[in-house]
Amino acid sequence: MHPAPSVIVFSSLSGAGFGLLFFLGLGLPAVTGWVAFVFYLIAYALAVGGLLSATFHLANPKNAIKSFSQWRTSWLSREGWSAVIALILMGIYAIGQIFAGVTLTPLGWLGAAFSLFTVFTTSMIYGQLRTIPRWNQIPATPLMFLSCALAGGALLSGNVTLASVLLLVCGGITIWHWMAGDKRFAETGSTMNTATGLKGRMSLWEKPHTGENYLTHEMVFQVARKHAVKLRIIALALMTGLPVLLTLFPMHHAMAAVAVIVHLAGIFVQRWLFFAEAEHVVGLYYGAHAEKSAA
Repeated sequence: MHPAPSVIVFSSLSGAGFGLLFFLGLGLPAVTGWVAFVFYLIAYALAVGGLLSATFHLANPKNAIKSFSQWRTSWLSREGWSAVIALILMGIYAIGQIFAGVTLTPLGWLGAAFSLFTVFTTSMIYGQLRTIPRWNQIPATPLMFLSCALAGGALLSGNVTLASVLLLVCGGITIWHWMAGDKRFAETGSTMNTATGLKGRMSLWEKPHTGENYLTHEMVFQVARKHAVKLRIIALALMTGLPVLLTLFPMHHAMAAVAVIVHLAGIFVQRWLFFAEAEHVVGLYYGAHAEKSAA
């Protein structure tokens, strides 16, 4: 699929932001006053900034409010409600710590739970889609989103030892998601025959459209295999390898900032691949997966 910058920014930044809110809600670290203010400022900037960036992918951003009405059936709607609840709970929790020096532990735990659930709902927006086999991996897709959020949150919250472990877990789950995803389209059994309902060996004689349209632009985007391999290596090196190496050194503010920036750069590459490598079954009508049909 075509990687939309707004969605890449959304899924990368909001995950890190809600990951940081998760650890703050658990009291890791236990902060008050201006120190707490800085932590929550970073968390809300990432979480809210990421959520707002997602609206730029809508044809009419004003319609975003309508998504809240479909919570019974839509993971997008559940994500919206969960995000709002998490931000409100953690906002009240933060006010107590910043202005009163009071930590409302049960409220923090509840806010942490909703923060993590928000990341899960984001992952399920993609994981539920049977039309995109690479995303339709349960539990691999949710685990990849959750592990990245927790790794980024641990790094941002200064839990260095835990962060190094979670970064390795994040990298391992990402590799698993890639390897399993490479086989997912073939495993679904979707071919030109199943797409058209015709039997026998088929090949594309002429595309349905003479020019590009919305489907070919958004759904039939393909990235060359050789480029994908290079980008996977870059993603792993940035989001996992280099940050883990940096955690082995004394973690002062400058070093921590570098580790976070490098990690987020790797997450951006990972999310670009998440969208760019996704293969929508509609591509069968355009000959995009002819080699899979012939296999």
